Parts: sequence; structure tokens; C-alpha cells
Amino acid sequence: MAAQRLRAGEPLLLLSTAGSLSEGRRLACLLVEERAAACVNIVPRIHSCYRWKGKVENSPETLLLIKTSRRRLAALSRLIKAHHSYDTPELIALPIRWGDPRYLEWMAESLQMRR
Repeated sequence: MAAQRLRAGEPLLLLSTAGSLSEGRRLACLLVEERAAACVNIVPRIHSCYRWKGKVENSPETLLLIKTSRRRLAALSRLIKAHHSYDTPELIALPIRWGDPRYLEWMAESLQMRR
């Protein structure tokens, strides 16, 4: 229901993880190059505990903090799924309720597709 209220250009913070720092860097650059993300912060060396295929797993991962918009979310999701090493990559979008107007303007400009 909340997703239906999002405006097309509404800024979002998408969370995802990668299995390694090199994979995180590769995905981040791909997303920015394709204008699916304005910026990706890469946080190396996190530790995740999760249930997968009936077992509790513990893994080192790299966290990606991806700045995007509702308009670019479908393209971003397709890119991550096509280029990620995981069968089921984490894709969780959070609305950005407030941001510095100049930063949000920069984000919107960075996500504009070239004509």
C-alpha cells in the first residue's frame, strides 16, 4: 500500500548486500553508469546471520546503500538481479522523507536519462 503512494520521482534509499567487496564495487559502478542510482555507498565487512534453505547461515558481506528514485527502481532491480551472484539478492527500498534540497536536486539530475 505504501508503494502505491510513492511519486515517480520520490527519492529512495535501497539496501542491498553483496558477497564480496569486489562484487559490491562492480554492482555500484554498473548502477551509477546506467543511471539507475545517483550514488552508492559501499560498506565493507559487515556480518549477516540469516536463514537460507532451512539452515541458519553466517556470512561476511558488503552493504550497498543505493540512492535512487521510484522512477528508476524497476531498472535498478533488473540490473541487480541480472548481475548479482546471489539467487535472491536483498532489495529493500526506504523512502527518503527529508534531504537537503540541493542534494535531492543533484540526485534527480543524476538519475535523468540522456536524450
